[in-house]
Amino acid sequence: MELTEVNAISPIDGRYRKHVEGLSYYFSEAALINYRVFVEVEYFIALVELPLPQLKDFDKTRIEDLREICRDFTFPNAEEVKKIELVTNHDVKAVEYYLKKEFDKLGLSKYKEFLHFGLTSQDITNTAVPYALKLACHDSIFPQLDKVVNKLNGLSKEWKNIPMLARTHGQPASPTTLGKEILVFVERLKQQIKMLKSVPITAKFGGATGNFNANHVAYPDIDWYEFADEFLKKIGLIRQKVTTQIENYDYLAAFFDGMKRINTILIDLNRDFWMYISMDYFKQKIKEGEIGSSTMPHKVNPIDFENSEGNLGLANSIFNHLAEKLPVSRLQRDLTDSTVSRNIGLPMAHSLLAYKMLLKGLNKLLLNESKIKQDLDDNWAVVSEAIQTILRREGFPKPYEKLKELTRKNEKVDKKAIQDFIKKLKVDPEIKKELLNITPHNYTGQRLT
Repeated sequence: MELTEVNAISPIDGRYRKHVEGLSYYFSEAALINYRVFVEVEYFIALVELPLPQLKDFDKTRIEDLREICRDFTFPNAEEVKKIELVTNHDVKAVEYYLKKEFDKLGLSKYKEFLHFGLTSQDITNTAVPYALKLACHDSIFPQLDKVVNKLNGLSKEWKNIPMLARTHGQPASPTTLGKEILVFVERLKQQIKMLKSVPITAKFGGATGNFNANHVAYPDIDWYEFADEFLKKIGLIRQKVTTQIENYDYLAAFFDGMKRINTILIDLNRDFWMYISMDYFKQKIKEGEIGSSTMPHKVNPIDFENSEGNLGLANSIFNHLAEKLPVSRLQRDLTDSTVSRNIGLPMAHSLLAYKMLLKGLNKLLLNESKIKQDLDDNWAVVSEAIQTILRREGFPKPYEKLKELTRKNEKVDKKAIQDFIKKLKVDPEIKKELLNITPHNYTGQRLT
């Protein structure tokens, strides 16, 4: 059965595939096979360039022919590898046998036993997977995050002079500016993205149990650790120095934790914008033909923010399991990491989808400045902080208590009530003038530069 939107089990490969299909070049089964082919080929080339004594006569002009095996790799090639796997019941050995056939086609049969020479399958997989992850982040994840941050930064500048009632514990609090509240998220995201990018992308490359046993027994005069360090460096990875049969996964766990922190910040952002929309601070652009409710014609729901929040939560639950499970393995290796690591693409896809939905929601926002101003006008009690602070400065007795008495009555404290209170104060006329100039619209603190 051909995979379609209506028969896919996962909505990532069904309903939402159009938003994330580019990730199939990094996280699909075909992609994993392709990157394994890449590592096997590059390892063979590194042995040629070393050179191993038996590879001294390899014609180096043929190296590009080898690299074309990977560059020209297609879905039918991946299917061919999968057919071999039906016999081997071992996915990496199937890649080796596939490459040996390719060597035969190229007239290089003489050298094919040096494919996968001295290695274990995890040398290939624990190099292919982080290599694919690094490319996916560089090509897709980080650029989309940058779009979100840039959009938020633009909105923070556009709305930097919009006074807004703040709320703590859901209650009216000292006014702020809309731009500054958005800038909070810009700052948080930039810090966490910087931390995420600083996490090394590492790989395991050390033979069956991490000691290069087979390589060393065959060629004891070669420093295989140095060789492996340089080999991985050439493809942009850092080799974990001391491992078992598999990589330690500690840095990968740190990467997943970093993704979780970024996603958690964006969950917070989604919920805030959802609240602002429910408070009527924002309207949303209406797309012709869209329906908000099957029964209530008036509704325009904040669905993009809700979609984003849901996918971020789902991504984080999987990131959490990956970060907790992968660094744990019985003795030198069990197979649990293999089946779990195949799902790395899933939370990356849910994250990418969430970033796109968030951006879509942000682009639909229409500022309702009149409602924001109305909320400020309806909450004059918030300037009581300013009044009592200036009175403290002037040595006025018990200013906090007097403002508390005024503002905690079970009746509305409006502009008139505040100004009548100020006019009755026994303070210098200049101080009264200073206090009377304070409003919920201008009591927004020091502006960020």
